[in-house]
Amino acid sequence: MATAVQPVTFSTAAFRAEREADWATFDALLTRLEKGSLRGMPDEDLIALPLLYRSTLASLSIARATSLDAALLDYLEGLAMRGYFLLYGVRESRMARFKRFFSHDWPMAVQALRWETLVIALAIILGAIAAYYLSIYEPEWFNAFVPGEMAQGRDFNASKQELHDTIFNNDASEDALHVFATFLFTHNSQVSIMAYALGFAFGLPTLMLEMYQGLMLGAMVAVFVKAGLGVDFGGWLAIHGTTELFAAALAGAAGLKIGTAFAFPGTKSRMEASAEAGKKTGAAMVGVILMLMVAGFLEGFGRQLIQVTSVRYAIGFVMLALWIVYFYTPRKSSSGANP
Repeated sequence: MATAVQPVTFSTAAFRAEREADWATFDALLTRLEKGSLRGMPDEDLIALPLLYRSTLASLSIARATSLDAALLDYLEGLAMRGYFLLYGVRESRMARFKRFFSHDWPMAVQALRWETLVIALAIILGAIAAYYLSIYEPEWFNAFVPGEMAQGRDFNASKQELHDTIFNNDASEDALHVFATFLFTHNSQVSIMAYALGFAFGLPTLMLEMYQGLMLGAMVAVFVKAGLGVDFGGWLAIHGTTELFAAALAGAAGLKIGTAFAFPGTKSRMEASAEAGKKTGAAMVGVILMLMVAGFLEGFGRQLIQVTSVRYAIGFVMLALWIVYFYTPRKSSSGANP
């Protein structure tokens, strides 16, 4: 009579006792890697890492197949996941991420907004042209476009000498320049963030806000042109305006991108489409704030300290050329970067 074969029992305790030492060693090595101490790790530990990782995967496979307790499964899954990301995942230092932002992420985000940027730039230009001609032929329009706190006495009632003095002012103290630069940066940042945030409303408030900036610009240009100071005012504006207006156009373009995604979500929900557009435009908006810092510096310091119109034009157009080259030079796409 044949003896019945007894079923093989599988014990969680025995399984732990056989392999737990390897898990603990792998866990300790991963902890050292997470703390950034790779350089001080002995060669034998570096060699052991992939072996221990494969051993952990084998243990996890057995644990799943034999339905061991849930706590052990969770532990092994977490250990295997940590091992995968630390051994095979892409890890970058802060400096590497910093370099990638400026070399790739920011300019690629701006390139992805090229059509929206053109639309916003056109809105600003049309607003400026409309306000210029309306203010030239009917000065009362100026008050409708430019609030008093922004005009600061630079209106059609000011004399040519008064307007001239606002362009060529070389008696500003260093403290006053600091305050002025801080005010300009804060104001421009608020307007840009508002233009971006309002994009979700189908982009219409963003377009209106950017056009209003053009209206203020055109009305102010009309004041100085009528006083015979158009060329000098252009230099006064150019030294910082090329950077500032470019930043404003990019902020508006980012808002418009979200607005069009919300209006035309395709197969996605409106919230999913707008959230995805927000992720893609995030790098551009971080860059906008950096551009406004540069513009605030140029406006608060360079424009006040440089009194030669031709030099002001040169700085302004050199800055514009640098931004264009930086943003629109073709770049190869990289994995994980925004298109």
